[in-house]
Amino acid sequence: MRCSLLVLAAAATAHANPPAVAPAAPAAAPTTPAPATSPSKGADHGSAKGPGHGTGQGAGHGAGHSAGHSAGHAASHGPHGQGAVVDDRAVVRADERHLKNLRQLTFGGENAEAYFDKTGKQLSFQSKRDGAGCDAIFRMSVDGKDQRQVSPPLGAAGGGRTTCAYLLPDDRVLYASTHGGGPGCLDEPDRSQGYVWKIYPEFDLWTADATGKSPKLLFGSDGYDAEATVCHKDGRIVFTSSKSGDLELWSMNADGTGLKQLTNTPGYDGGAFFSEDCTKMVWRASRPTGEALADYQRLLQQSLVRPTKLEIYVADIGADGSLKKVVQVTDNGRANFAPYLHPDNKRVLYVSNKGDPKGRDFDIYMVNIDGSGEERITTNPSFDGFPMFSPDGRTLVFSSNRANGAPGDTNVFVADWTD
Repeated sequence: MRCSLLVLAAAATAHANPPAVAPAAPAAAPTTPAPATSPSKGADHGSAKGPGHGTGQGAGHGAGHSAGHSAGHAASHGPHGQGAVVDDRAVVRADERHLKNLRQLTFGGENAEAYFDKTGKQLSFQSKRDGAGCDAIFRMSVDGKDQRQVSPPLGAAGGGRTTCAYLLPDDRVLYASTHGGGPGCLDEPDRSQGYVWKIYPEFDLWTADATGKSPKLLFGSDGYDAEATVCHKDGRIVFTSSKSGDLELWSMNADGTGLKQLTNTPGYDGGAFFSEDCTKMVWRASRPTGEALADYQRLLQQSLVRPTKLEIYVADIGADGSLKKVVQVTDNGRANFAPYLHPDNKRVLYVSNKGDPKGRDFDIYMVNIDGSGEERITTNPSFDGFPMFSPDGRTLVFSSNRANGAPGDTNVFVADWTD
């Protein structure tokens, strides 16, 4: 899920060497909000909801974390066969020319899907830390300070599995959670049918105030409702729902009114983002046919998806909010996800395992909307993903397994972007 953070890949290096760059000052211990009474879902919601963007959570925006090389593997080799030798344990990599002044914001645990608010000064993200069984929603300042949990804590407070958080223009927190259908993390997916993501039907969309208090149900259906992101200009929300019987994109206003279905093609449409000016939308989708479609529909009846083939799409947003001039950007048959539009609206960042025949190494790529001019942005030989530009286009936030302190760690990084 992880709004993209699904454990899409067992991609990871877990080298225990110290960072090759001075990290941001460690943040104070995160705090949790005071327990709040959550509204009941109602009989028509069923019992709990589905996959989101996140790491190991469901099927959401992304992919995720790490099986890990041996900590003693001090591999020194060329960046994917190109140029000078680069230490694959390093935080800073000389061949990542677009990323300058790289800073690490989190240290330990599984942290991902960090997204800017409209000011570019705050980040929401999801984190599995301190022995928790599933992700919780956190926020922090862009320098990594003031990290605090803003979703209901597990245990007596009745929190659930969460994914895909975003900060609304009025600073409220938007996220998907299963806690309306009952407390706890829920069961992991049954992998007896291969690598599948769980589309938890208990996931619904919730909002809370800036501190995480007073959670309120914004939208829920009998199926999976998650992977919500926001237009920074007016607060419009795009999300994925199975309420129609398939996993499609839907939009609504910030108050939950104006519900509109945006896609209507068999396959999993999800992980959508508005462009910064809210004139375009980018997302990833599967388009199975024949036996693959039958398998997709069979698994969906079990609240499962198989996320091995996902392509990137871009569309204009019409005056009525519908999608116009849909363009398929990638066509490589691999696991492509977590797309985000460059500030010029002509290029797209996305994450893919296309460069690794074994499908374990995920990197960030940039490509023109017409599919030309592709360039690899990251070269760390494990996992780099969930890129997002700040509203002014000067900073990139992303998640990475680079320079892990322990196997399976994923951390949040920011860098100055240079074209």
